[in-house]
Amino acid sequence: MAAWVKGGATDAGTAIEAAVSLLAKARAPVIAGLSADVAAIRAAYDLAGRIGASIDTAGAVGTYAELGALSRVGAMTSTPAEAVGRADAVLVVGAAPGRTPLMKRLSETKPTRGRAAGSDRALLALGAGADGSKATLFQPAEGGLAESVAELRAYAKGHLAGDTPQAKLLVQLTAAQYIVLLYDPAELGELGVEMLQAFAMELNETTRCFTLAVSGADQDRAVVPVAAWTTGQAPRSGFGRRVPEHDPWRFDVARQVAAGEVDAVIWLAALPVPRPDWLAAVPSVGLVTEAQASFADVVIAVGRPGQDLGGVFWNEQRAALTYWPATAPTDLPSAASVLGALKDRLAEVGAASRSEPAC
Repeated sequence: MAAWVKGGATDAGTAIEAAVSLLAKARAPVIAGLSADVAAIRAAYDLAGRIGASIDTAGAVGTYAELGALSRVGAMTSTPAEAVGRADAVLVVGAAPGRTPLMKRLSETKPTRGRAAGSDRALLALGAGADGSKATLFQPAEGGLAESVAELRAYAKGHLAGDTPQAKLLVQLTAAQYIVLLYDPAELGELGVEMLQAFAMELNETTRCFTLAVSGADQDRAVVPVAAWTTGQAPRSGFGRRVPEHDPWRFDVARQVAAGEVDAVIWLAALPVPRPDWLAAVPSVGLVTEAQASFADVVIAVGRPGQDLGGVFWNEQRAALTYWPATAPTDLPSAASVLGALKDRLAEVGAASRSEPAC
């Protein structure tokens, strides 16, 4: 397997020992990224529970925007298949959803199921052109996307009125039989997501309306259920006091690094995500599929699930965890096996004594 220590190429055993040495000295380690298959995510939680590490994810900003809104107002959600099959009106909120494969499917097809089957699909965009040739663009309010959604909600509630673009947009939406509000939680933000969910619920008084969040390259949508069945909590948790403690602010790895609270990080990206800027500021181990010598202090190349090896991870098109077989098998190790090796070696050298197994 390809591996590097301090920029120099080395063998697997040496890289594992270098990572163990780095982690064994750490008093406040973090396992971050977690863009990987379910087996690796579970192995990351197992290792964190045994060495007293905290957990954070690559897509935590969007994840907590959704979870915060969900805890207060609930959610009216659909799936990509339902959106493609039934929606005769799609409102794209922001720029990010327009860059997804789902948007291409929506723009090139018509509804095939339900009362809207065979009708044209109205593509509407708030804040950015989702499809320059087909989507009707409505400019956002000066305050941004969240304020724009709040204005739409005010028109829907009758608190605002007039011959305005927002009013015209509302008329187009309420004339539809199945509406989908497409958004990216990280782009829209927690307040915006809350407004959008409430707007969907109000539209459901007269028609059918659902929201559909699109996700980025990260695997947060796989991490959330694994975290729930492993700890009973959301992803940002710490294991330094023997039991998992959930705290979205305290265990934000970027905040921890900026505050000098972290002395070692394992960055897990068996499925590629951008390298965070803060990683260079702390001793680090990178378990990555797109491995480079300069990525971290210790770099170990791992197989990419669905390509180098089989694995279960989030299927954006099906909105579910799905097994993906290897399309081009290689001899690269799985991230789960490397994390397991680290756990075993750390136990042998006594580094796991800070925390009893918590999960």
